[in-house]
Amino acid sequence: MAKNVTKDLTSGSPTGLVAGFMLPLWGGMLFQQFYNMVDTMIVGKYLGVNALAGVGSTGAINFLVLGFCIGICSGFVIPVAQKFGEGNLPELRRYVANGAFLSAFFALVITVVTTLLCGDILRWMKAPADTFSYAHDYIFIIFLGIPVLILYNYLSGIIRSLGDSRTPIYFLIFSSLLNILLDLLSVTVLGMGVEGPAWATVISQGVSGLLCLAIMPRRYPLLRFAPGERKPDWGRMRHSAGIGIPMGLQYSITAIGSVVVQTAANGLGTVYLAALAAGGKVGQLFACFFDAAGTTMAVYGGQNYGAMKLERLRPGVRACSLLAICYSLAVLLVTILWGDRMALLFMDSATAPALQSQVAALAREFLLWNSGAYTLLAFVNILRFMIQGLGFTRQAIFAGVFEMVARCFAGFVAVRSFGYAAICAANPLAWLLADLFLFPAYFHDLRRLRRQLEREHPCPAQRDMVG
Repeated sequence: MAKNVTKDLTSGSPTGLVAGFMLPLWGGMLFQQFYNMVDTMIVGKYLGVNALAGVGSTGAINFLVLGFCIGICSGFVIPVAQKFGEGNLPELRRYVANGAFLSAFFALVITVVTTLLCGDILRWMKAPADTFSYAHDYIFIIFLGIPVLILYNYLSGIIRSLGDSRTPIYFLIFSSLLNILLDLLSVTVLGMGVEGPAWATVISQGVSGLLCLAIMPRRYPLLRFAPGERKPDWGRMRHSAGIGIPMGLQYSITAIGSVVVQTAANGLGTVYLAALAAGGKVGQLFACFFDAAGTTMAVYGGQNYGAMKLERLRPGVRACSLLAICYSLAVLLVTILWGDRMALLFMDSATAPALQSQVAALAREFLLWNSGAYTLLAFVNILRFMIQGLGFTRQAIFAGVFEMVARCFAGFVAVRSFGYAAICAANPLAWLLADLFLFPAYFHDLRRLRRQLEREHPCPAQRDMVG
């Protein structure tokens, strides 16, 4: 059965493998993003503009904390992908077990710290008084759900490391539908405020994680542990942490810039916050493709690195880049034609028409800036995750630093002169600076790996057998 659900990405056409792995993964991420969007849509339509602005104002801190959680989980499974490509299954299982110990530790620590500091964080970000209670009630519950977020992302990451990008989709479809039902039930029937959609998100993520946990031993026999393979091993934990923590920090460093931009946006007023909340949710839906591209490159790079088939890395990157460029152009066209209408999905029909038009126009402006630069975002994800899949995770932190610098400039400096336009331009500028670092870093790492292969296998015939 394992042969039917796992996939070896080290042989066959790179284009077909990349597309076959990425497209189902993209579908799963769309569903995951979809039920996050439903929260915002229901909040905006049933609870009003202030509630929408409050929930939207948590986006940056949400990214800062949850991005770190997702990043460490992505890093903990990279050794799993590498050992799968190498064919060393006992070692693969040991890394799975020790990654689980690390995940549980970080889940506990991060949950305690963020829930205790939740209110202080929002005050540091200068959350407006008329939206503060909405923001606090929503993000506090989201932080309480960090353990189930880590559970799902770690287990689904293991599944994807084995080459199976389809199975997590089925769980996400089910949990997405559950989330929608719980959203509507909590707000329209139980009369809850923003805490209703927050609990709906946490419960849905928990269901996805538990489904992964229940099915993995039966669906993937190679994950059935032999005696002694579950034992904690500090060496393996250090190795996994050495990959996972830099990946988490890369997300968080990037998010620091987003926090600065959000803090600057908080000073513009409720209308701008509502527009950024609506435009940001649509933008996150569009960006799922690039997240899928990045995850694909991490798994593809990890497996081929484990098998030392270095000649397959560049064709994989080219194939993924071509798909991403075509998608970017299509999204730009959609935004030009229907950007304002998509923003109206998040507005209460009872809201004054003039206010609706203003929010929709501002959201469309934000989307146009971002969709026009999606090719830059594509390369950020493709190159950064490929570098991480090859084990050079610390380099990816520098790309995050470049993004942080760009967003800090927009938030601290440019917004004073250009206002909302600076907020809109923050992401494109961040992606451009990150690419300026990632392109030379990627080619440098390929040369470095080639030299390593030549040292380990000086005979050309040996290199041909390995790569």
